[in-house]
Amino acid sequence: MKTYQRLNNLFGWLAFAIATIVFILTLEPTASWWDCGEYISTAVKLQVGHPPGAPLFQMLGRFFSLFAGGDTSQMAYMVNLMSALSSSFTILFLFWSITMLARKVVASDNEFSTGRMLVIFGSGFIGAMAYTFSDSFWFSAVEGEVYAMSSFFTAIVFWAILKWELAADDAHSMRWLILISYLMGLSIGVHLLNLLAIPAIVYVYYYKKYKPTTRGFITAGVGSILLLSIIMYGIIPDIVNLFSKVELLFVNSFGLPFNTGTIFFTLVIAATVITGLLFTQYGDRYRVSFYIAGSLFLLFIFSGTNSGTSFFIRAIVVGGLVTLVYYTRQHRHVLNTVILSFAFLLMGYSSFLMLVIRANANTPINENAPTDAISLLSYLNREQYGDWPLFYGPYYNAPVTKRGDGNPVYMRNDKTGKYEVVDDRKGTVSEYDPSMCTIFPRMYSDQKPSHIKAYQSWGEVEGVPVKITKNDGKTETLVKPTFGENLRFFFNYQVGHMYLRYFMWNFVGRQNDVEGHGGITDGNWVSGIRMFDEPRLGSHDKYPAYRDKNAAHNEFYFLPLLLGLAGFFYHLKRNKHDTWVVSTLFLLTGMAIVVYLNQTPFQPRERDYAYAGSFYAFAIWIGLGVAAIASWLQKLTKNLTPAAGVAIVVSLSVPAIMASEGWDDHDRSGKFAARDFATNYIKGCAPNAILFTNGDNDTFPLWYVQEVENVRTDVRVVNYMLAGGEWYIHQMGTKVYNSEPLPFTLTPAQYDKGQNDIVPVVDLNPKQIPVPLKDVINFIANDNNRRDFGSSQPLSYIPTKVIRIPVDTDAVKASGLVPVEMYGRILPYIDFTIKKNYLYKNDLMFLDMLATNDWKRPIYFASPSAMSAVFNVDQYCHLEGIVYKFLPVKASSDYIRGLGGVSTDSCYAALMKCNNWGRLEQPDVTIDRESFRNAQIPRQSYMRLATALISKGKKAEAIEVVNTCFKFFPGDRLGYDRYTLPFAELYFNAGDTTAAVKLSRDIARELMDDVIWFRSLANGPFANQFNSDTEENLMLMQNLILLARRNNQNTFADELERELTLVAGLK
Repeated sequence: MKTYQRLNNLFGWLAFAIATIVFILTLEPTASWWDCGEYISTAVKLQVGHPPGAPLFQMLGRFFSLFAGGDTSQMAYMVNLMSALSSSFTILFLFWSITMLARKVVASDNEFSTGRMLVIFGSGFIGAMAYTFSDSFWFSAVEGEVYAMSSFFTAIVFWAILKWELAADDAHSMRWLILISYLMGLSIGVHLLNLLAIPAIVYVYYYKKYKPTTRGFITAGVGSILLLSIIMYGIIPDIVNLFSKVELLFVNSFGLPFNTGTIFFTLVIAATVITGLLFTQYGDRYRVSFYIAGSLFLLFIFSGTNSGTSFFIRAIVVGGLVTLVYYTRQHRHVLNTVILSFAFLLMGYSSFLMLVIRANANTPINENAPTDAISLLSYLNREQYGDWPLFYGPYYNAPVTKRGDGNPVYMRNDKTGKYEVVDDRKGTVSEYDPSMCTIFPRMYSDQKPSHIKAYQSWGEVEGVPVKITKNDGKTETLVKPTFGENLRFFFNYQVGHMYLRYFMWNFVGRQNDVEGHGGITDGNWVSGIRMFDEPRLGSHDKYPAYRDKNAAHNEFYFLPLLLGLAGFFYHLKRNKHDTWVVSTLFLLTGMAIVVYLNQTPFQPRERDYAYAGSFYAFAIWIGLGVAAIASWLQKLTKNLTPAAGVAIVVSLSVPAIMASEGWDDHDRSGKFAARDFATNYIKGCAPNAILFTNGDNDTFPLWYVQEVENVRTDVRVVNYMLAGGEWYIHQMGTKVYNSEPLPFTLTPAQYDKGQNDIVPVVDLNPKQIPVPLKDVINFIANDNNRRDFGSSQPLSYIPTKVIRIPVDTDAVKASGLVPVEMYGRILPYIDFTIKKNYLYKNDLMFLDMLATNDWKRPIYFASPSAMSAVFNVDQYCHLEGIVYKFLPVKASSDYIRGLGGVSTDSCYAALMKCNNWGRLEQPDVTIDRESFRNAQIPRQSYMRLATALISKGKKAEAIEVVNTCFKFFPGDRLGYDRYTLPFAELYFNAGDTTAAVKLSRDIARELMDDVIWFRSLANGPFANQFNSDTEENLMLMQNLILLARRNNQNTFADELERELTLVAGLK
């Protein structure tokens, strides 16, 4: 036994070491795209990120960042290293979990022969290595995101319950359950996904402590879901909800100071826990104290009631707690364990206090500003993101019959000393016609027309006519999807496309990293075996070579899947109870998430990372597949030792092929794209500038370079979407580092929640005489100008649609705001018309800032089109590098709708100084899809600059610009698509015919390669899928021919024409 334990530890740490080496070798050295920049920034400086927060991740990230020794360029690497080590420990606990499960089926009698140990350790090692090199897990392991640490907590709690099972008969075995509770509490401070391991934990406890029966099995299942629900929907949000209710009671009703209720309820919880422990430890002398404290706690539970349903649920919970105390009077050790588990769960959960503490410090990143129990509740409930139906709700075309009231929003008012209602939420809850609703609604979103179109496509919706009565009494016939069509969408899209496809990526193979929406070219799973791939994805015979270059194209030939299935059936045959435990983990972290998320079509990115726990469970069966093979071989050899050796050698092919296929697309060791792009955005701005951004990838990397690497902290980055929140506007009104506050006329109180959330635009200007923007803002700032629009309170409004922004020509010249080349085009004013009949808070903030700034600070946009809801700001934006500067100069011939014009000299100076674009030109760097997408932004900037230079006769500079573009973004690495064709024209127009012909030939090759492949599919099930693509490519080819002829390259044009004729004639 001791030998087994030593070897078990040794091989476990060997797996850990291998995983650590792999993850460090492939670790990204800086911030990546999406949320990584935000997580690293909030970790390094302990700031408040997006709801619902990850405080434990941030605190541990801060600890790891200290090992950078003050070198800001290495802090992101240290946070990423934390993810790598979290993933390595996941592999360690996975190894030990597999060996414990394998031991129960291979050596249930605790006799460990050489053969048996080979099977057990081989199973653990193969399973651990397979998960190490699995696509989704490896991706998260090498970046500063929460999912690596979330996987660690899933692994350690599952390992802990298996350890408890081994020691369940020991006197102090309950300490393992308390440890699990603490780890669960800690995991909440990383991600809620870990809670989904609870049902598996309950089944381990049930099978160990009770004789299995059908009734017991069902009871354990229901109890596990109930426990999960209590923690997820009760303890996590409701503890904070109770804090907020008690706080409101003590402050608003009793007139006590702020935070009195919070402190009092903290003492109530502490008293309940302490007296409960004393009662269970020492008996009746503490019974009365426990009952008093507990009764007070239960009383406050009822104080959180705000509806009949809420009262009913709380009554059940209170009744359950009272029943638990009553029935454990004679078994106080059980009650002791329950109370300790609850206490340790809260101790782990208390990491969220960090967010409240740091929010009160008003850190530069302080999303939603959860400064007290009331605002923390909104933060944890992710109220800014809204909710979605799960069990009952509308179809996408269901009409709203009425609007109910939501819960009022309170905000602390230091002047009155009370929490005041700033938004009564009246009329904010939509209620739908029940005849257009269904149970288990899957097709519900009407937010975008693309959602509805995708519902109809994936669900093959024909529907049935349903007559409804509208609010005006008139009837209307709508087409209601059938429940079968609802389920078809669920299985085809949510299960098939958004889960099983990801599962197959990890254990069968992946086509590429281009986000897929159901077509055969992007984001599918592949195996490498034609008989399985071609019926779904078309013939590969004439597949374009450039498409096969995608590093994420990985083929596993079904080997991991087959080994996992072998392990599953072997496990099922040898130990049904443990098979169900692992199956529960597999289903709850897979299918249950599918049901809960209820995802709409066209997600902004692939979501495979959400199901890593499910893939973790399947890796256990991959490990047990070794035991299955050894068992089968033993029947042939009659000797387990050689059978085990052969099984291990054969099974090693699984992690080996996963590693060899996946290394290139998971190796981020030389990747700096997100950091470099962000730096170029920031450095492209003038001193003390204001830069408006809109999405995650043009905001979070910028936060990172400013917050962590201290790049140009004089520039104020303003995310226009976040500016819809009063907390964000308040932060913009304060100085941060070297950036002065944004200039506003309206007071902070006028931007508070519930104030100016919507500003109607009422055209009281019949003569359409432009009104100065300052006058409009001053009109809004005067609360006496509010009027009744039928809402619960009078609203400020804009009394005209025609606005004027005056320009002091001499001042803008003297300040250097306008480039010298544009002096002659400076306008005396800008007139514009507000497009909509109402503006949101961020729109008002933007107009207020424009009026108050009065051209003093330079204003830039990452994308002018994002501001078009207010007015056509793009007409006055001019490209400088990769940012657009807002100037009192109207774009001229170089204007492109949504992108403005080009400030040629300034743009040239900015772009030619950019010498770092993430090393995308280097062959050792894999260009991931997000880097590819973002690379189109500077490529477009180079193209527009070259066009502007040619129009001014600066052909040599134009050639230099295009050459520089292809130096950093070479076509052989980013492809020669339709957006590359203008560069060929630029080469021609600038006089570099040789480069133009070469580029045209490269473009033509890819266009025709695609057409050849499209045409090869003409007689199969995909015959009509590429008709529009084929026509587009043939048209682009014609454009290349015309371009060549216009530039007297007739020989080359003839060559292209022959190729076009040949390809176009293919059938």
